[in-house]
Amino acid sequence: MCRNSFCTFLSLLERNTKNQVNPGDCFKFQVEEKYQCGASKKVKYLTRSDVILSLFIPMDAAVNKDEVAAHEARKAEAESQGKRLDPDSIVRPKINFFSCLESFTQSEIINNFYSTAVGQNVTARKTTKLSTFPDYLMIQLKKFMLREDWVPIKLDVSIEMPDTLDISSLRGKGPEPQEELLPEPEVQPPAPVMDAAVLSQLADMGFPPEACKRAVFQTGNTGVETATAWIMEHFTDSDFADPFVPPGTESAKFVPNAESLAMIVSMGFTPEQASKALKATDNNVERAMDWIFSHQDELDSTELPAVPEFRDGEGKYKLIGFISHMGTSTMVGHYVVHLLKNDQWVIFNDNKVALSEHPPKDLGYMYLYERL
Repeated sequence: MCRNSFCTFLSLLERNTKNQVNPGDCFKFQVEEKYQCGASKKVKYLTRSDVILSLFIPMDAAVNKDEVAAHEARKAEAESQGKRLDPDSIVRPKINFFSCLESFTQSEIINNFYSTAVGQNVTARKTTKLSTFPDYLMIQLKKFMLREDWVPIKLDVSIEMPDTLDISSLRGKGPEPQEELLPEPEVQPPAPVMDAAVLSQLADMGFPPEACKRAVFQTGNTGVETATAWIMEHFTDSDFADPFVPPGTESAKFVPNAESLAMIVSMGFTPEQASKALKATDNNVERAMDWIFSHQDELDSTELPAVPEFRDGEGKYKLIGFISHMGTSTMVGHYVVHLLKNDQWVIFNDNKVALSEHPPKDLGYMYLYERL
């Protein structure tokens, strides 16, 4: 997908700019995740790096539901008669971009959160904000999803994207003066018990092992159906296939994923080298292998991998480009790019470049904003 290509490009930039200024740093930002224990009300703050702000599309926020329903009725009637409606008559759900942004800031209920304050699993509330604002903000609208029958689909929606954007309200500032932090765990919390049969069935469906663990854990070992429903809802999450760490057990001290560590060690590297590579790549085994081969002279160094640095500034941006996916299917299609050059929109369609008089800014998939 387009997101994967973008992330791969940034990984190549990072690999080839060792001891140099990495131009890809202009996209990096730090995400702040706050967890509040439902029992003690104490909080825990975690941070992670990202390069894309991925936003869920709340279909129930459409402002033209009646028009869409009427169009769907006309479409169904035409299809029952073996006819097709004029493609130009399509009525797409219209959703304001700030409804998508609001879905990002809404708090999320986390079940089975291990609270170090009470020493057991509780319900917690998770809130996500941004600790830093990048020079260039890449936004992805999650248009690809799974239907209840497991068929991947693309949401055909119109999102009213603003030409200028202020995300200052997303700024995370860390612990508040009145907040009390959850203590660091003194002992290793008990490992969650997961139904091996359900994990096996999910893996047989082709889902990543770490995602299967997430699904079983988050649904409380209640069976394949509930776990698959969770996967359907979360398969576009940026951490979907990342090493699974039970909520609340994360530590400020880095702990390498055991399976990833064993995999790298089996290739002939030492546990110390494997751990160093995993730490440098946020426990991502594929990126860790790339890191090892591009940092051979650092493998046995006692120096720790550099802590990511983030550029920061005001959260005010201007739209300068967007990527669109042409086609109705998730399996096939074509990507085109629109860029704002000298106050004019230009379309890049393979080797064809031309001015775009009416750029379809509401139908994009990924959007690039530049700090004002």
